[in-house]
Amino acid sequence: IYLTPGKGDISVNGRDYKEYFPSEILQIIVNQPFTTTNTLGTFDLKVNVDGGGVAGQAEAVRMAISRALCEANGELRPALKKAGFLT
Repeated sequence: IYLTPGKGDISVNGRDYKEYFPSEILQIIVNQPFTTTNTLGTFDLKVNVDGGGVAGQAEAVRMAISRALCEANGELRPALKKAGFLT
């Protein structure tokens, strides 16, 4: 995962995340770390994911985003940990 300041663009394996995860539920899973920390639309992401099912990949992306947000801003860790996104 590559997290950079931006306007909220998310690409998964070179495709827009809404195209890669067509189900609205999977899109919500991917965005949960941003909505939990009120940072939706402040970072651009490039994600590479492989293996598992589509739902497992969405959850793996959620955890990777959560970890990247913790590295970018340590103050976000308590909220992400409480929501269970870091395990």
